[in-house]
Amino acid sequence: MKLYCVGEYGFELISALVGVDERRALIEAVGGVEAAGRRNMLAIGAVAEFANSRRLLELVRSHTRGEPRVVRAIWFNKSPEANWLVAWHQDLAIAVRERIEAPGFGGWSVKEGVPHVQPPAEVLERMLTVRMHLDDADAENGALRVIGGTHLAGRLGAEQIEAARRERIETICTAQAGDALLMRPLLLHASGRSTSERPRRVLHLEYAAVELPYGLRWNVEDK
Repeated sequence: MKLYCVGEYGFELISALVGVDERRALIEAVGGVEAAGRRNMLAIGAVAEFANSRRLLELVRSHTRGEPRVVRAIWFNKSPEANWLVAWHQDLAIAVRERIEAPGFGGWSVKEGVPHVQPPAEVLERMLTVRMHLDDADAENGALRVIGGTHLAGRLGAEQIEAARRERIETICTAQAGDALLMRPLLLHASGRSTSERPRRVLHLEYAAVELPYGLRWNVEDK
């Protein structure tokens, strides 16, 4: 029985999506990352193959209105050497091939050489994130915290975020290595600093089931 589901709460935990051998292979493919993480992970063949596997696409397809494609991959590596906290927020930016001024698209930035922009909420609502846990995650080593249902409210301003924190219950997304957390980009989420010696490595995969308008393109290779 599922305690949470993507549609109502904006997140859902999938137990044991990958086994020990596959998890180790992903870690080996990424190699040693001493910093907090790395962007542009789809450039690594093993990561792209995993993200585009039938198993992942079928899982995501069941939660999107259309055919999904992976549009971004980020490696997060929280450890005693690379430790940080993340305030409550929504994931509002997407990675695109080039900057094109377009109605409803704003807040442009460049991250590791890649243009990022904040699209209309309608685009974010057609996206789903898969956070693949490569280590156990709990409150001690910075597991994700979420406020269920906030993905249904569209973009939230600072006052709305504070109201949600006061009025709603947060959930700590405890997971075991091999588990995957599905979540909507507009879901309010945060994470604290790790107080543990254990690492918390996560492969963060973003999928979209919508094409971008006005000539904008996702920052992925065209099919």
